[in-house]
Amino acid sequence: MAKTTAQFQCRECASILNKWAGQCPDCKGWNCIEEIKPAVSTQRNRGNWTERETTTDIVTLNEVPETDTARFSSQLDELDRVLGGGMVHGSVVLLGGDPGIGKSTILLQCLTRVSQQYGTLYVTGEESLQQVNLRAKRLDLPRDQLKLLSSTCVEEIISHAVKLQPTVIVIDSIQTIYTDSLQSAAGSVSQIRESTALLVRLAKQHNIAIFLVGHVTKEGQLAGPRVLEHMVDTVLYFEGDSSTRYRVIRAVKNRFGAVNEIGIFAMTDQGLKTVSNPSAIFLSTHDKPVSGSIIMVSREGSRPILVEIQALVTESHLGNPRRISVGLEANRLAMLLAVLQRHGGIPLYDQDVFINAVGGVRINETGADLAIILAILSSFRDKPVSNRLLVFGEVGLSGEIRPVPNGEERLKEAGKHGFETAIIPAANKPRGQPAKVLKVITVNHLSDTLNLL
Repeated sequence: MAKTTAQFQCRECASILNKWAGQCPDCKGWNCIEEIKPAVSTQRNRGNWTERETTTDIVTLNEVPETDTARFSSQLDELDRVLGGGMVHGSVVLLGGDPGIGKSTILLQCLTRVSQQYGTLYVTGEESLQQVNLRAKRLDLPRDQLKLLSSTCVEEIISHAVKLQPTVIVIDSIQTIYTDSLQSAAGSVSQIRESTALLVRLAKQHNIAIFLVGHVTKEGQLAGPRVLEHMVDTVLYFEGDSSTRYRVIRAVKNRFGAVNEIGIFAMTDQGLKTVSNPSAIFLSTHDKPVSGSIIMVSREGSRPILVEIQALVTESHLGNPRRISVGLEANRLAMLLAVLQRHGGIPLYDQDVFINAVGGVRINETGADLAIILAILSSFRDKPVSNRLLVFGEVGLSGEIRPVPNGEERLKEAGKHGFETAIIPAANKPRGQPAKVLKVITVNHLSDTLNLL
């Protein structure tokens, strides 16, 4: 039988080439040629669509049978929360993060515990079997039930999985896996896409939950084609610095649960431990109030979390003052500084402004706007604000304080931690008193808030 000739295609203009080249001869694009599977031509029913045999029927939406999603626990409460309540049979989860942040550690912890009840398979393409065993021994994990496989060929992995029929499979990592049907090196765009497609087909046909470990680029994005995130059911990102103790896993895509749900973990000698009270790690530990520190309530996924916003405003000796934010959006910081100058009468064009969300958490919502402005003002005037004060609210370009979702839940979380005063948007005023010790002050405009302080 004749060997199939490899074909290559340009990602930019879709031109077909017989060999790889650094530059596309048609669109002149660089590094855009990738290997593809040769198309198999067929003459069956070509051009006669009315006579084509179909194997599926068209149904209305209400005729689709309702079935509950079968879940099982990962034995890690915070990981179950991020996944939407637990792992789902037949789902494919992609976990990405910086090197050394704990991707392999948390999946090894999960699999060794799940293996006590279900069949599991850990496929390692980067580490040897001895390295995986040493890590499990160091973390004092049960090692009597977990099955290991050291392989990088996706056809070999699928063959073993079909024979073993495990409930959960971990592929560490997808960038090391290759398929024999392509001639390109492992880690290339075509290899990652084709290998992932085969693994997704394995998960759906045999009802196996699969975890894929993905590398990230220096920009923090998952390495490989963007279609990789579309092919899987759930995409999880590790946030935080590997040098710090705490880790945050955020769901950016989830077909079986809510997105932007986060799980908080603490790195210890025994591996990653779940944090039962995440608000405590993001709160201030100052004995007395300090300038530039404001507490706000962020809504992350399905729960409110108390976060300390810190600001430092200092005189700039540069022609272009610096605007640096950690854990917050830099463009929104520039907008809030303009609102503070226009509607608060406080120009900061000659000041360096630094903003930080304590604990390494990243805040994506607009409910932190009012807290950021008050923290900047507190640092600029060098006047401390009470550490028993809570603030949240969105600030518009005209200076109005706009409401944020789930205002009453945020106030209840603040009441649990003993806060005394809360400055919130007028539209978020609760119907009843959320806590006996919590005094709620509502504001409509930025000027009203500055007058209160």
